[in-house]
Amino acid sequence: MLDERKRKVLSAVVTDYIASAEPVGSRTIARKYDFGVSPATIRKEMADLEMLGYLEHIHTSSGRVPSSKGYRLYVDNLLPPQEMRLSDEDKKLIDSWYKAKVKRVDEVFKETARIISKVTNNVSLLLAPQMSQAAYRCLQFLPLDESRAIAVLMTDAGFVENRIIDIPDGASFDDLRRVAGVFNDECAGYAIDALHPQCLAKIRQDVGDESLYEAALDVINRSLEGEKKERLYLGGTTQMLAQPEFQDVEKVKETLIMLEEEQLLKDILHAHRGEGLSVTIGSENKYDGVKDMSIITATYHLGGELLGTLAVMGPTRMEYGKAISMLNYMNDHIAEIIKQFRW
Repeated sequence: MLDERKRKVLSAVVTDYIASAEPVGSRTIARKYDFGVSPATIRKEMADLEMLGYLEHIHTSSGRVPSSKGYRLYVDNLLPPQEMRLSDEDKKLIDSWYKAKVKRVDEVFKETARIISKVTNNVSLLLAPQMSQAAYRCLQFLPLDESRAIAVLMTDAGFVENRIIDIPDGASFDDLRRVAGVFNDECAGYAIDALHPQCLAKIRQDVGDESLYEAALDVINRSLEGEKKERLYLGGTTQMLAQPEFQDVEKVKETLIMLEEEQLLKDILHAHRGEGLSVTIGSENKYDGVKDMSIITATYHLGGELLGTLAVMGPTRMEYGKAISMLNYMNDHIAEIIKQFRW
């Protein structure tokens, strides 16, 4: 357990290194922070912190930088409370971005990824739910011409699946609307990939026309075929690669290759699903390619149901307070935005 002075020195080193990206020396800490002790005393405290594994030396003549262990203590116990809150100004700015950019539910996720990366200057990841994981909300048919209609399937997560279908021979548009009403009465609230056979049997009986029943059921089945993969939204690669840690060309190439591995990124997000807000730092990451990076994840919900995952990925020298406060705010905000698209 670190004493109070060591904790203050560690916090100062982390804060200064995050801001400057330069190894921190004892004279810098003595000059910037009023600890009431000499640079020599601070140098001894930093040496002790290095021996305990909280700081590291990059070069013999340089100052010190935080280790993964040092960042962990900082995140868990030393982050100033004011850094864990978004300002009202930031919140108003985020709201204005949404209002200016978002017109459809899929744009909610794209814009959320963009906003997170813009505010944190790191890569943002957003894993949207599969259509099959969402609950059926309603099916509607819109007239297109005399022989075709647009089938619109809505889920509780706000997703809309549009399909153009042929109106079965001998049927009218009013018949399609009646069929939609039957499906809506029986299916509302069920997971789309778990509609009970008994429920479907009752719908078939109530519809009374096999071609109309099959036409409506085909819309649901085709929506599942097209949504077997979760949607991964990625933003902020340019912002992150502009940081000092990525000035080396080989490091840039390695990072870009990693970011192209969609399944790897999904696995990283799945590993933290359901944990609330989670921070993994440097060597704590078990996946190759991210062992010198930090990943902050938060799961988002709608109506009490777990829907997806938000994340910030960047160098261990990221602004943890800003990233955490951003994810906490967006975690609450994204559900409110999606609700605006419900019928």
